[in-house]
Parts: sequence; C-alpha cells; structure tokens
Amino acid sequence: MRAIPVVVLAAWVCLGWCSIARAERAPAPVSVHDVGIFSDLDHAVRITLPGRVDADKTRLRIDEAHHAVVLYEGELPLKIYALTGSSPAGLARVASVVALLGPADAAEVSGAVSGHTVVDRIAATPAASPGDSDGDGIPDPLDILMGARKLVLNRARYTEGYFQVSYPGGDVPRAVGVCSDTVIRAYRNAGIDLQSRVAEDIRAAPAAYPGIHRPNTSIDHRRVKTLLTWFLRHVPQVPEGPGRPGDVVFLDTFPNRPGPEHVGIISDRTAPSGLPFVINNWTVGYEEGEMDLLPSIAVTHRFRLKAP
Repeated sequence: MRAIPVVVLAAWVCLGWCSIARAERAPAPVSVHDVGIFSDLDHAVRITLPGRVDADKTRLRIDEAHHAVVLYEGELPLKIYALTGSSPAGLARVASVVALLGPADAAEVSGAVSGHTVVDRIAATPAASPGDSDGDGIPDPLDILMGARKLVLNRARYTEGYFQVSYPGGDVPRAVGVCSDTVIRAYRNAGIDLQSRVAEDIRAAPAAYPGIHRPNTSIDHRRVKTLLTWFLRHVPQVPEGPGRPGDVVFLDTFPNRPGPEHVGIISDRTAPSGLPFVINNWTVGYEEGEMDLLPSIAVTHRFRLKAP
C-alpha cells in the first residue's frame, strides 16, 4: 500500500495508456485444473511462451497423477499442458509426448523443443508437495503467474484503506485491492497464504519486524515493507535483470526515501520497451493490469520460488 509521487503519476498520464498491455494474439488457454483463486476465470487464462526459448535447455516433465506435462526452460516452468491420451511407462521421446497433446498445444511445444530436450516424469500422488504447494500439478512459480493472469482479467480497482479480513486465508473484496494484494492473491493461487505465513513469522521472529508493535493479521501482510521482510527471510533472491515470468519485484517509486514502496509480478508478456510488463495495481484511479514499468521505475529486489 502506498501513494505515488505526483511527478511519477503525471509522467504516466502524459505517456497515456499505450504502455498498458493491449489485447494480442492469444495463445491456447491453459487446459488443466487450477485449484486456486477466482475459478470463474480459469477458462480465460492464457500463458505466453517467451519470444525466445533455448530449445536445447528445455525439458518436458510428465505428471501422471494430473495427466499433464510441464514445459521447462532450465529450472523455470514455462507452461503446463493437458495430455489427451495415456502416457505409457518408459515414454522418453519428445515426439511421443507431443503426440499426446491437442493440435494447438502440440504445435506450440514442437516449436520450443529440440532433440536435446529431456523427458522425465513424476509419479507423485495428487497431493501437495515441495514446489507444488496446492497439489494441483502446477509448479508454484507457474501457478503464481497463472494467478497473476487472473488478476489482470479481474481488474480490481486500486482502493486504499483498512479492511477487516478473516484469518487465515482472508482477503479484501475481490473488486478492490492495492499493490501488495497482487502478490498476496497470486501466491494464494499456488496455495501459499502470505497472510498466515507473515503472521507466523512475526510471532516467531518479532525482532525482524521492528515496525510492528501490535500485530494485526488484517493489515500486516498488506504492507509493502513488511512483505519485503518476509520475502528476504524466506524466498531466494535472483540476480539483476528484467526477471522471469512469476518473479516478484519490489520497486522504488520514492527515490528520496529508503526502501521500496511498490510491488508487482513479472508478466509473461513483453512490453513496448522490449522488457516484460509488470502485473500490478498501480495507484488511485487505476485498475489492476500490466504496465511497462521496468524502464523507468527502479527494482530494488527480485524473488523467485524454486520449482520441482
């Protein structure tokens, strides 16, 4: 939760809305079951693969329990696809996996893999596990991105103020939110309740949160600097750079003050600047969406959950 300095806000008004994501040629919808937030929007979630995927670093992971396959580049999960047929034991050829996908998915995956692509499988039971906190078969970093995409569709209006919310798993009304709610809701899509995790961490290590004198589970996790402390203590930071889809980025909108005042999630879509959009809820008068922030707003911290 924060206000934007007038000079920064004025700059964005002068730039107009051209830096906010527009409709584009949509990829195939995600066709697996996501057990996270806003289930009415699941059918509309579409993940865009990066413009350049290093096919020699890709791998396909078959998830037998969820009848799906996840495309990775290195350790980053890019997209999950539903299998249209059964995967026989020992299946290890890329072409054999592609043959089990629908036509649109098969075409997309074929363009992102190579003869060096590794095929492996997990035979876990359909339950929560490290790297898949809600047990829906979607690796946490990808699940967070999918949750953020739902927020772009939901378009909550930026609304400051205190809300009394239930605990655990509480949320402000769906039609409203601030920047921190973008991260809270996207993480909840992956089965990670930042409200309870922040509250538990404050109880366990109060000295790490010197600004909190009287803990309040309705608001503590919604404060940017409190959220940053939790991330610093529990989520790996990643090197400088534009980030990868699903990364959480803290941004410095008041350079004359110490620390960041804003937070968002790196999008899977590229902005006019050539850098990724940031999915965020910007300030009063805006709705949650994607903005081309990285060229002009300094990023102070970047965080990325590990995937299985």
